[in-house]
Amino acid sequence: METAEDRPAVAATLRALSAALGGPAGLWVKESSARNLRHRDFLAPRAALRAAFSGGQVPPDVIAGVTSASGPGALLVRGCQQTGAGLAVQLQRPEAFRRLLGPPPATEPPPAARPGREPGQEAVVLHCPALRRPAALAPRHLRPVLLADHLAQLLRAQGVSAHLVPAVSDQGSLEVLRQLRVEWPCGGAAGPDAVLALKQALSRCPYAAACEPGAASLPEDVVCKVHLKSFVEQQGLAGYDPNLDVLLVTEGKLRSLAELQQAILQCTAGGQGSGCSIVHVVSCEEEFQQQQMDLLWRILDPGAHTASQKHLVCGPVKVMNPSFPIGADQYFQLRKRQMYDASMMKYGELAHDAAWTEVIDTLTVAAIRFELLSTAHRSQLTLDLEASSISTKGTKSGAFVMYNCARLATLFDTYQRAVEQGTYPPLPPASTLNFSCLREEGEWLLLFNYLLPFPEVLQQAAQLPAPSKGLRITANTEAVCKFLIQLSMDFSSYYNRVHILGEPFPHLFDQMFARLQLLGAVRDVFHRALATLHIPPLSQI
Repeated sequence: METAEDRPAVAATLRALSAALGGPAGLWVKESSARNLRHRDFLAPRAALRAAFSGGQVPPDVIAGVTSASGPGALLVRGCQQTGAGLAVQLQRPEAFRRLLGPPPATEPPPAARPGREPGQEAVVLHCPALRRPAALAPRHLRPVLLADHLAQLLRAQGVSAHLVPAVSDQGSLEVLRQLRVEWPCGGAAGPDAVLALKQALSRCPYAAACEPGAASLPEDVVCKVHLKSFVEQQGLAGYDPNLDVLLVTEGKLRSLAELQQAILQCTAGGQGSGCSIVHVVSCEEEFQQQQMDLLWRILDPGAHTASQKHLVCGPVKVMNPSFPIGADQYFQLRKRQMYDASMMKYGELAHDAAWTEVIDTLTVAAIRFELLSTAHRSQLTLDLEASSISTKGTKSGAFVMYNCARLATLFDTYQRAVEQGTYPPLPPASTLNFSCLREEGEWLLLFNYLLPFPEVLQQAAQLPAPSKGLRITANTEAVCKFLIQLSMDFSSYYNRVHILGEPFPHLFDQMFARLQLLGAVRDVFHRALATLHIPPLSQI
């Protein structure tokens, strides 16, 4: 039986093809469009071949080597030929279906052993300053909050311990988070002893100075002032805003730092301190203030954890033509009302029972999460509050993803009822299925573009690479939403074209069973991807 380490993967196949061709790993391109997949699965483009071989002509023995390429996790090649576009490879498709849809691997590696993990990355503290606000949350604050919540789930799926900071005590914010199914810690601030220790560090700090007594403009809880610019210049730090100068240190700022220190201590207590990193997930409006806090923490608590702080900055959120300033709670209620109206237009008058309320709530959460997370985090996001922007059918919406997830649930419910009634036999063991029956273009598209690369999509979305320079890092936090939207579009196209549950004739069962096994795997991908967004799958819409 195949082990989990041998599960087919795109990266492993590319490595095997590159080794056979004798070129760099980036020479090959994985095809994804339906048009190109009719003829080939991987391509070494003509321009790359010209750089690697005389006249761009690949010798016959090299082509033979590519045809027999193999390795752990590599899919087997059926044929390789040189074309006008380059060196085209087509895989052994029935074998690929068998390896991906057949019996589960003999062993599942522990999360810590999975590839794609940053070296030494045992734990991550995700800090979201938007939740420290005393005022009510606005839609623009939800972007970093939802991003941090999603990133925490992605990291945990890779075996990385993720800690969310700060703990939230404001009841209004907690209610908004509950409505959006955000699992965020709640509770009080750090204890007075931790704050006292930071004050003592301030008293010894060469960059700190007392504030002039009697200054009317100073905050009531001000402790002292710290010369950040001097620290940046003396330490030779890069990437900080040049306008950073003097920071008034308040009790509130020290409580914030104490809570971050507490999170680091929790990592250390769990044996993860050496690999614990801090990522501040901030909106662009909060970036300057967070840089101030970053430097203050470096000054008061010098060490590896403060020196390696990273900043994941979200672009601005622009609300189009708001008639009045809208809060996060109003934004949720508005989208919920719009989702209810859109569902009523499609399905008629809805029952007001608990089941339909749960459906509408879930659709609303999906709509908001996809609206805020489908765009690259550093780009500007525009929110259109008009009802026309919400639909149960729009192919780029969270509701569309949920609709297709529910279609799969309905398919398997229908099949199960038919089995109970004796119309169809139960689904046989995966090891007995005939995957050569899967010959539709849409079936290979679902396997090759979604089932095969899905683990790698999750790994790449969870990676937090070190910044090339400065403080900012970039993460592919939009990858899962985009993946689900594209999967929904291709699944919908296939499902609308192909009749899965056909006439109950024995000679048709092999194809039906293979298709059910394929779509069962697609359903699992939907569920696992939605789980990283804290969105439960729907069984009906």
